Amino acid sequence: MFALVVTPALAGPREKAQVRTLVLSEHPDDAAHRIHVSGQIVTVLRFEQPCDPLKTKLLGWEGRFEPLVVAEKRVVIEPLRALGPDESVPLLVTLADGTAMSFLLRPPFAEEGGWTDQQVDVFKDRESYRSLVSVLTHTLRAKNELEQENARLREEETSADHALAALLASGAGAQTPFRLFKSWSAVDADSELSMKLYSGKGKAAVTIAVKNQSEDRPWRVVRAKLSSLKSQEPRTVAVRSEHALLKAGQSGTFAFVVDRSAFLDAKGHLETLMLEIYRYDGLRHGYVVLDPRLVRE
Repeated sequence: MFALVVTPALAGPREKAQVRTLVLSEHPDDAAHRIHVSGQIVTVLRFEQPCDPLKTKLLGWEGRFEPLVVAEKRVVIEPLRALGPDESVPLLVTLADGTAMSFLLRPPFAEEGGWTDQQVDVFKDRESYRSLVSVLTHTLRAKNELEQENARLREEETSADHALAALLASGAGAQTPFRLFKSWSAVDADSELSMKLYSGKGKAAVTIAVKNQSEDRPWRVVRAKLSSLKSQEPRTVAVRSEHALLKAGQSGTFAFVVDRSAFLDAKGHLETLMLEIYRYDGLRHGYVVLDPRLVRE
């Protein structure tokens, strides 16, 4: 079974929830606080006290969002489609005590990895207990993620699979033990893709050459997820890219190398895997089904 499917704008599972803390007293000069939203993805704002549903509203939304849901201390926002780079929608939230807060709904920052707010905990004053706990939790989580990322980078420096992926991404496939098995091409609204599937001794590989055809939006792979097609158990995949971010009109190659051990289940039997590719906005761009026959003895 060998297949590749490109599925632009299909939502996929995420490893981490995009949660941040916004303390308004830290930004006293901001007239409106930015909230980054994506099309068909729910963003929840959580406040310290109930919100007034009659005085909480989008200003000039013109059918670009589902109707706001105001439920006690939460405001639920869901854009019907992605906002353009220059689009912004004002949001007014009024608390039960009459406090009015202004927000500006904006698309994700592509240069910062396409961050989309899934949950924003909003506090008026840093000195409140819940605010302190939330800020501390966020800080500890960021510290833990940084430590994990540093450990991952140290491991990749000495990984043979990452070295092979780097050669494939740079176009030096002749210097690797891989043989081209099959190739595809695909075109969607934002990109032109050329995919190659490789068979190797004890390993398999995939390369995706991308030309970003968008006039104003960068293109990048944020996450590659390899898992068993049958059990959904995660497996290890080495990833390298020619460029971390493809600007409008730019081309680049992403390479993925899978060791034979990733194809083995708990009983030592070979099984089929699925490699999923997620974009900067957290949506699944496509997936490749990998048959264990790709791995030569």
